[in-house]
Amino acid sequence: MLRRRNLLTTLLIALPWGLLLTLWHQYPTTRYLSLLRKETDENVTAKSLFNSTSLVREEGSSCARQPAVGTAAKIIRSYVYARPPPWSDTLPAIFVITPTYTRPVQKAELTRLANTFLHVQNLHWVVVEDSPRRTNLVSNLLEKAGINFTHLNVETPKSLKVGLSWIPSHTPRGTLQRNLGLHWLRENFRNALPPEGVVYFADDDNTYSLELFEEMRYTKKVSVWPVAFVGGLRFESPKVSPAGKVVGWKTVFDPNRPFAIDMAGFAISIKLILEKPHASFKLDGVKGGYQETSLLKDLVTMDGLEPKAANCTKV
Repeated sequence: MLRRRNLLTTLLIALPWGLLLTLWHQYPTTRYLSLLRKETDENVTAKSLFNSTSLVREEGSSCARQPAVGTAAKIIRSYVYARPPPWSDTLPAIFVITPTYTRPVQKAELTRLANTFLHVQNLHWVVVEDSPRRTNLVSNLLEKAGINFTHLNVETPKSLKVGLSWIPSHTPRGTLQRNLGLHWLRENFRNALPPEGVVYFADDDNTYSLELFEEMRYTKKVSVWPVAFVGGLRFESPKVSPAGKVVGWKTVFDPNRPFAIDMAGFAISIKLILEKPHASFKLDGVKGGYQETSLLKDLVTMDGLEPKAANCTKV
């Protein structure tokens, strides 16, 4: 009995050490340490080369200020905000309309959007606040972001705000703000040649793929694609026939809507917006989930929709 107990004790002691040694050899810990040492050595070498180069330049310049003996050279690092790529006259523009309202996470969500838009060329951001005046928070954020932008504001009456209306068909949030963005576009290009490009409605609480903007850029009328994590599904999507035509909608909420699509799931040609001056998001008699339809039905038919994202197979 004593012998068995000693054997069991030995196993309990040896087994954890055996597992530890096995994991040590299987995972690249030692390789990581060696790479870290190598990187440190390279940094030391680079630093010495940098100091040597600096001294050579100073010796070769008649106006150079000689460093004091025994004084270490100071390296000053300055951080510069990234800026979007330069505007191109040959690339279709993207006008993004974003309604926003005051709340604790507003600045964080607008910052996330701004960091995305900085990577998109020829993008103009139209930010419309649901407020009686333009707030300093949004104004300062837009000024510092380095994006082409227009800052507007219009306050939604309390009688129309979600949760405060006695009318069952109350206006969903952002309707007046999106309409003001459309009005600004029409006024801005009333007497000018309309540019090639699209209008896109990007809510500030969403996340957007950079690939999406490059696909929507060349929309002829209205382009559509799937949207993830909406309507209680992993994604909602247009149904596309083998011929590449939109024939229906993959959605849970009222799939019989004329355009059963999320606000983030379509883009509209700027020329089409200008050609249809009365097309807008309707305020009266439109319930939640039908805002998209209230605009699109005045612009396009189902047959005219252009499926993007590999015929709506990519999300």
